[in-house]
This record gives sequence, C-alpha cells and structure tokens, in this order.
Amino acid sequence: MASNKKRMLAVTAGALLASTALAACGSDDDGGTKGEAGAKGGTLYFVNDTPIDHWDPQRTYVGTDISKQSRLVYRELVTFGTSEDPAESATPLPDLATDTGTSTEGGKVWQFTLRDGVKWQDGKDVTCEDLKYGFSRNFATDVIVGGPSFYPLSYLDVPADADGTPQYKGPYTKKGQDLYDKAVTCDGKTITYNFNKPWPDFNLAIAALHFASPYRADLDEGDKSNYQIFSNGPYKLEGSWDKASGGTFVRNDQYDPKTDETDSRKALPDKITFKIGTKLETMYDSILADTGEASCTVSDRRLPPSKFSEIPALEEKGFYQNPESPYVDYLWFNTEKLPLEVRQALATATNREGWIAAGGGERSYIPAYSVVNPSVAGYKEVSTFKDIPLAGDPDAAKKILTDAKIKTPYKIELRYPQSDTADKQAAALKETWDKAGFDVKLSPEGDVYYSNIQKPDHNYDVGWAGWGADWPSPMTVLPPLFDSRANITSGSLGQDYGKYVGKEFNEKISEAQNATSLDDSIAALQEADQILADDMVYMPLEIAKFNWVTGSKVDFHTTPGSNSFPDLGLIGLRDGGC
Repeated sequence: MASNKKRMLAVTAGALLASTALAACGSDDDGGTKGEAGAKGGTLYFVNDTPIDHWDPQRTYVGTDISKQSRLVYRELVTFGTSEDPAESATPLPDLATDTGTSTEGGKVWQFTLRDGVKWQDGKDVTCEDLKYGFSRNFATDVIVGGPSFYPLSYLDVPADADGTPQYKGPYTKKGQDLYDKAVTCDGKTITYNFNKPWPDFNLAIAALHFASPYRADLDEGDKSNYQIFSNGPYKLEGSWDKASGGTFVRNDQYDPKTDETDSRKALPDKITFKIGTKLETMYDSILADTGEASCTVSDRRLPPSKFSEIPALEEKGFYQNPESPYVDYLWFNTEKLPLEVRQALATATNREGWIAAGGGERSYIPAYSVVNPSVAGYKEVSTFKDIPLAGDPDAAKKILTDAKIKTPYKIELRYPQSDTADKQAAALKETWDKAGFDVKLSPEGDVYYSNIQKPDHNYDVGWAGWGADWPSPMTVLPPLFDSRANITSGSLGQDYGKYVGKEFNEKISEAQNATSLDDSIAALQEADQILADDMVYMPLEIAKFNWVTGSKVDFHTTPGSNSFPDLGLIGLRDGGC
C-alpha cells in the first residue's frame, strides 16, 4: 500500500506473520502514551496539511486512509485487530462474516457467510449483493482509479481480452456482466469467489485492503462518489466532506457493537473532527502549545525536522513515539521516456545521504537497498543499489552519459508532493544530479499527487513514491508496483507510475505466482527485483520512521493493524477531553 508524505502460502502464513512486516510496524513500548487510559466521550481532532485523495473504499490505497476507514466507517468480511502483539495483530478476525472464510480447490474458491444484524447508516441490511457489487467496481478501471484493483483483476476467474485485461469491464457498462456473475455468486447470505489460480491468503488481503468492501449500488455515482461516505461502522459523516477543509464524524445509531466481535472499534470519542489545510509547521506549533482543542489533537503527518529540538521534552512526558514504519520511499523513472543510460546515471548520482539528512536524519530514515522492506519474508539487498555510494557518485554518472553519447545538460523534471521538508530533500537530489550533467527542474505538487502520477498520459520524468507490503509477502510489493499486465489500462497506470512494461519481469512474476513452494516463489521474486535493477526502473531511497506527537489529553495508540499510523479504534481522550 502507498505511504503518504500506505502479506504467503496459507500453511506458512501464521508463522511468518509473527516476524515480518507487521512486526516492523510495532510502536515503542506498548504503543500507547503515558497517563490514564482514554475514556468514552469528547471530541478528538485529527489534523492534516494535505487533502485525503479518496474516501471511496475501492479507490483507497494509502495506509493511513485504509486504517481510518476500517476503524470508523467501513467494515470488511474480516479485519485486523488492535493487538500490539505482531502475531495476534496479523491474524484476521471475523467482522462482517461469521468466520474467516472457507477455501477449497487449493485456494481457488473462497466462501464467506454474512452475520445477521449488520446495517448501513440508513437502517438497511448489509447484503451479499452489496459485497458482490463492491467487488465488481474494481473492474471499472476507467472510473474506479487509484485503488488496489491489481488483485481482483489478476485473480478473479474472468476470461481476458487480447490485451490481457478482463473481459468484464465493471458495473457501469456491464460489458461481460455474465462472466462476472459466474465468478462471484450469492446464495442468501453466502458469497463465493472463484479465482483463476490459488489465492491461499485471500482473507489476509481482505483484512488489509478495501477492494472487497460492500457497496450500495443504489448510491453509486462512480467518480462523483469519491467523497461520499456511507457507513456500516460505529461513526457516520455529519453533513458532507469538504476536500479542502475536512469534516466531522459522529456516532452511527445503526451500528450494533454486538455484531462486532473484533474489539477493533472501541469508538471512544463522541466526535472526530478532521481539519485539513493548515501548514505542517503551523499545525505542530499548535499541538506543541497544547492548549484548548490542541490538547485533544492527533495527526498522521510526521513531526517535521524543524521541530526535532522539542523531542527530548516530549519523550519525557510520553507524548512522542518513533516507530520504524513498514514503508520504503523510492524514486520511479519514466521508462517510456527516459533511455536506460539516463536512468542509470540518475540512480548513480542519487544522494541518499543528503536526502536522509534533509528529512531529519536517523530519527526519520534508514537507508534502503530494495523497494521491499527488510521485515518482509524473503527480503534480499539488491547489489546494484547497495554498490551505489549513499552520497551518490556524480562523476561516475557523468561518465555513463558521456559513454552513451547523451548530450548534456540533460533536462529532467522531478515531481513530488510538496512540503517544506520535501523541498529540502528534492534540493539535495538536484545538487548531485546537476553535477552529473543534468539540468533539473523541481516541480512540487500541492494536491492529489498520487492521482496525477496514475494518469496514463502523464509525461513526468522522475517522481517520488512510498510503498509498504499490503500483507507480509513480497508478492504484495513487486507485482502491484511493476506488473504492467494488471496495472496499466486505458484509464490508469495503477501503481506502475513509471509506465514499465517488462516481459522478462512479468514472466518472473508469473513464475512466482504459480510456484508450488514458498521458497520457489521468493526465489523468483528476488530474481524479479534484480531485473528491475538491471532495467533501472526505480531507485530505493530509505525506510521511513514515524515521529508521532499528540496533545496531552490524547491516549495515543499505534498498532500493526493500523499500519503504524494512529489507531482510531483505540485512541480516546482523558482528563475530561475537549
């Protein structure tokens, strides 16, 4: 899943999960701030300097937003709990379903049965048909863009067109509807999914993401539904969501906690008000002042380096946490536009040392040598990236351009989501890139960055991205980022922002998907990562660390199940709240 500036063969999954990505998401100590536990009541304020791209569950693929939705408004067939124990937190729990699902035919068929009494905010029952319709939306790739549709499109047993895309085109055109109706069926409260290959950890995928969320067909307006929030969880939106300023969630009187045995939605605050649009440094000035509503405030934006001098005092009070995240930040290169030698020269001159220093140093980052996080099973350093000096090597990069007879200075435009910190980090990249023979233009974007880089007609040269395993398996890193067959469509690039189409890479992914053992699958994926390095599709930068600071009345928690972001299923207010 994408980070913002967002998991194995069934037999071995349980053992692996205890030591893989979700473990790395764990917080310091027990994950909570010091002081008395949060109580029921009050208003929690959640602040952010940038807009939320999507509230549509099928379009959401940023870790913090997935967590918000899971804890507040959207229930899944199964979900992850709030345990701070890595093994427990990685075990799917029955949520909308009566159990964690039944698989047959080696994982090619999955069935779930809905529990009784689960309702939408208008009092109507959540039905099997809602689940079937929600899953179908993933196939409308010209409308439902930005989400993890890679998985449904890759696995559902629907015939493919000549270009490799499913013949079913989603519920809006209904083209191929009969094919979909054979692949996903309802029998009363029981839904059955038929896949074209084994998907032994399908229930983990459902718990981690929202591509299988139920959705009401009578409320679906396609792209216009992006900020429509219709709840079956403990909260509902009061009024409407304003993309620029946020909105307020209040209790949903149709939510019955007796139908929710997950203990992942304690729903302690009476209200949760999201405030969007305040500059990051100004936002933290308010939180650090800790007066009025600031004392009841939390954010999923990291403390900026300009405020790091405050950390010792915050640590003493217990209002600061610095967990390692499951995310790796990287640069993607436009493989359709930039020649291989240009991509190699850019990577060789990349100043990871300067990038890390500008971003706050060791409290913020650890150098990365693959887009796969070291905590994921099967991680292997890629020697191509390991051999590049952390400070970059502009002279070696310049020689690559000279030997390839590429005229310099070579114009390059770098796109990234704007912030004061990101501006400084981008400047560090520009310095060594310019020395290597490039003429670099920095082009920060202040809004919906991910939406823009997913457009098939973008002409960007280089961009920033962050990624974490959707669940602890390298299969949820390399394929969703770089497998063109399920990413690139007429309406979206998916997560293949650099437009990479690699025949040899795709063959290795197929080999990994069809492997009969976990060891063989991991070996194929390691070879696939080396192919990406040989083609210089991406350049890993660092593994992000989080810097969480809250108001003094916030009983703060971050858990593996919330992707190491603030866990709104646990957070409450103390000392009378606000």
